[in-house]
Amino acid sequence: MRLDGRRQSSNVDDRRGRRGAFPLKAGSMGIGGLIVLGIITWIMGGNPLSVLTGGAGIMGGGESTEYVPTQQEEELAEFSRQVLASTEDVWTEVFNEMGATYRPPTLVLFTGSVQSGCGNATAQTGPFYCSADEKLYIDLSFFSQMRQNLGADGDFAYAYVIAHEVGHHVQHLLGTLDKAHSLMAQQSQSEANRTSVRIELQADFLAGVWGYHENRIFRSLEDGDLEEAITTASVIGDDYLQKQAQGYAVPESFNHGRSDQRMRWLKKGLSTGDISRGDTFSPSYDSL
Repeated sequence: MRLDGRRQSSNVDDRRGRRGAFPLKAGSMGIGGLIVLGIITWIMGGNPLSVLTGGAGIMGGGESTEYVPTQQEEELAEFSRQVLASTEDVWTEVFNEMGATYRPPTLVLFTGSVQSGCGNATAQTGPFYCSADEKLYIDLSFFSQMRQNLGADGDFAYAYVIAHEVGHHVQHLLGTLDKAHSLMAQQSQSEANRTSVRIELQADFLAGVWGYHENRIFRSLEDGDLEEAITTASVIGDDYLQKQAQGYAVPESFNHGRSDQRMRWLKKGLSTGDISRGDTFSPSYDSL
């Protein structure tokens, strides 16, 4: 992905080196979320189902430590600011075409743990978006976890992670996310999981819409970039991760979508660039 010379967003709150101390509230998990925590729990010998089904509390330490970022992390921070700037350019244009105004989110970079408008979280939570403060949160070490634990790597794969969380912000601005969260509060756990899947698949689609317009405007995508994102979508499917962790999948606990679903909706956004084609709430659940 060619980003050399591209502007960096100023909507960044760099909190690296500071830590938080309380659990993250439900409903604010992002693309990594409980799934990544489940993998880490499995690697450490624990039961991944306790987190893959949303049953684990997430705690962090409250201490502050002197922090010196590595050169690689600084490069990832610059990359993240450039991708965020791209999402600002793309979504401003798309919203203008809809006769609306795009209000960009703030990207919070943190290490270890962080306090958000949705509560506190640790790096093990993975990247997430909080609609209460309109911010997306990323510990840059997540990209290393993607590479080491999932085999997902590459600039566009990392950009997809950021674009997915920005997709949740787009859902929030359009009112979709808040309506879905309100509905989930009234549903049984299994029904709420299905609604969560709809939310996440639409965010995958919106990430694809961003990728379509990013390439249309800047001609930034290179050979292999699309494959990187699609591969990432495949290895973060609930079914794939649960089978890796325990040898079998529990469909009623899915809250992000199967691998084939995530790839399909990402591809749809990448191929059409048409935000009106991303309705994941009207179709029957089995047809998603």
